[in-house]
Amino acid sequence: MTEDALPLIGLMLGDCTGIGPEVAVKAMASGAVNDRARVVIAGDVRVLEQGMRDANLRFEYDVYTTLDDVTWPRLTVPVVDLGNLDPDQLERGKVSPESGRVCGDTLKHMIGLAASGALDILCYASLNKAALHRGGGHFPDEAHMFADFAGHDGLFGEMNVIPEFSTFRVTSHVALRDVPDMITPDRLTAVVRLADRTLRSMGKRPARLGVAALNPHAGEQGLFGDEEIRIIRPAVERLQAEGIHVAGPIPSDTIFLRAKRGEFDGVVMMYHDQGQIATKLLSFGKGVTVHVGMPVTLTTPAHGTAFDIVGQGIADPGGMEYALRLAARLADRAAPSA
Repeated sequence: MTEDALPLIGLMLGDCTGIGPEVAVKAMASGAVNDRARVVIAGDVRVLEQGMRDANLRFEYDVYTTLDDVTWPRLTVPVVDLGNLDPDQLERGKVSPESGRVCGDTLKHMIGLAASGALDILCYASLNKAALHRGGGHFPDEAHMFADFAGHDGLFGEMNVIPEFSTFRVTSHVALRDVPDMITPDRLTAVVRLADRTLRSMGKRPARLGVAALNPHAGEQGLFGDEEIRIIRPAVERLQAEGIHVAGPIPSDTIFLRAKRGEFDGVVMMYHDQGQIATKLLSFGKGVTVHVGMPVTLTTPAHGTAFDIVGQGIADPGGMEYALRLAARLADRAAPSA
């Protein structure tokens, strides 16, 4: 495949008050997606330079005003300089409303490019939810912000990918007390169908899915909680009748052991920490979050901005490298065959 036929990834450097620019530079310098994809960086070139200083690494790049000016093939990394943030004006290791605002503006610009077909997929380094919110992004989380930018009002979700398996959430960034009321037959069914479609698009045919129970011991036959009886099991049985390879409800203290042994390609969990604890314990530094179900797909490392180690040059780029590789893989599978 010639270089200009490779998938084109738009890379956003993350919140500049955190480790995002450092891990992005390290991942690019490692050649994480060489021969798999083309990468164009969008943002402020001064943030890229900050990342290079933090990482104590450099790679060759050329600066452009718009994506239309970039030509392929090429030997250097193209950077579309939006000129929208001077990182030297911000205190590092702290939540910055200005950085949050610019992160939102940059991603809105990039999502527009991807929605128009100019970019195949997006990958971004870590953001800070509080900064996004204080910067004017009044959404429950970045996923809702992305959906708004893409003009998408249908189902969307987050997939967390580790080498052993992937996870999908019926509920995500909500208070734990709100979870039971949000688990409905329609919502659960839609998430399982999305999980099935997503995993099959990644080459898992069939996609083997396990659905986690909500309550301890799957409710112990209604002794402490009946969501498994009223909602989860009937939904799983309907999905099985559709031909989806799904099992459940399975107690959450065993479902991840079964997935780790290779029984499931994906686990559908009822709430955020039910799966995040398992995935981060198994593969911290290697996990990737993928925003799926929208017209634009985005990948990002499944870790935060790590304010405590900013500027020390010690941030692990493993998650960023995996996020770029997965973006290349997803974009390549989504491309039409010749």
